[in-house]
Amino acid sequence: MKCLIVAAGPGTRLRQKGEIKPLILIKGVPLIERVIGRARSAGVDDFYVVSGYRGEDLRGELDTFSAREGVRITHIVKKNWDRANGVSVLKAKPYLDGPFVLTMCDHLVDPQILRRLMAFSFEPDTVTLAVDFRTDNPLNDIEDVTRVKCSNGRIVHIGKVIRDYNAIDTGVFLCTPIIFDALEASQGSGDDSISGAMNVLARWDRARTFDIEDRVWVDVDDPVAFGKAEELLDSGRL
Repeated sequence: MKCLIVAAGPGTRLRQKGEIKPLILIKGVPLIERVIGRARSAGVDDFYVVSGYRGEDLRGELDTFSAREGVRITHIVKKNWDRANGVSVLKAKPYLDGPFVLTMCDHLVDPQILRRLMAFSFEPDTVTLAVDFRTDNPLNDIEDVTRVKCSNGRIVHIGKVIRDYNAIDTGVFLCTPIIFDALEASQGSGDDSISGAMNVLARWDRARTFDIEDRVWVDVDDPVAFGKAEELLDSGRL
């Protein structure tokens, strides 16, 4: 299985921890290496990383990691790194013509989430989002997460500020190439985000959900979340 990792943004909310977010050390290991390591243990063997901000530095470090660990990594360059994450994903269109996992460089997840998602029996021409129905989980900052309204295994609506929601976006997707059609449609209407594309897919009845149940994950995007991730790693829960 192939895995696309979005790692193009400036990561300003974690700047106190390091200049290049994917390379920030968490318990002595760069964040993106932990993301790749978890995906490898789940069965991913082919990685595509979209870099942008300080991209040359990130690509150099990943090349060293790739040679040391025998990991296959293909670089995808996003020069307009200040645009939203959907632009990063669309950059990968020439490289991915079958199913693939999509994740973020700052989301640490239990490998079982990835393993079970990849084994999920998905429908052709759909995108499946791993969602957390524990909206009161203290690991999640409900004011910062992307919220999801789900019904019968389908996404109804997704966004940061929606009021009617029953789940949280974990940032882990099982995609088919229809994601690129949805990204183009969303960007054509002025929304560059992945969530914008998922709302397009919801209107097309092509957006599905996968319940992570009691599995652990954390979005390491600010110092508070960074501390939570360290505690999870120390305790062996992540």
